[in-house]
Amino acid sequence: MRIHIAADHAGYELKQHLVGHLTAAGHDVVDHGAATFDPQDDYPSFCFAAGEAVVAENAAGGQVLGVVIGGSGNGEQIAANKVRGVRAALAWNLETARLGRQHNDANVVAVGARQHSLAEATSFVEAFLAEPFSGDARHQRRIDALAAYEVG
Repeated sequence: MRIHIAADHAGYELKQHLVGHLTAAGHDVVDHGAATFDPQDDYPSFCFAAGEAVVAENAAGGQVLGVVIGGSGNGEQIAANKVRGVRAALAWNLETARLGRQHNDANVVAVGARQHSLAEATSFVEAFLAEPFSGDARHQRRIDALAAYEVG
């Protein structure tokens, strides 16, 4: 699976770990930055780039997902959700990671690197990537309502 990933300085170490971990697991990982650790960088541009790539590749018939990382994951989730077509879910445990995909068909997961150990955060990303959308009609109806409002 292709995975677009982005992080600011607060998520830089986790991003670097995930790029290696996910690549070793056979995923095609595209890194949207930060390219170096810079404590003055700003997360929005990195998250916009990852979100835009996810939406563009999915529109072209691909099945790709995204990961955005910061200190808390909150700002990164907000930034990614500003990209039309992104449904970013903040994962703070295994269940929220799975439910983001299962119920919301989220295509991006946000993780707070300062909130979790490396092992925990990695497990959230793995759970998110492994979980399929349920396809349940009630969940699809809600996703369709969100998409209609977004285009509005």
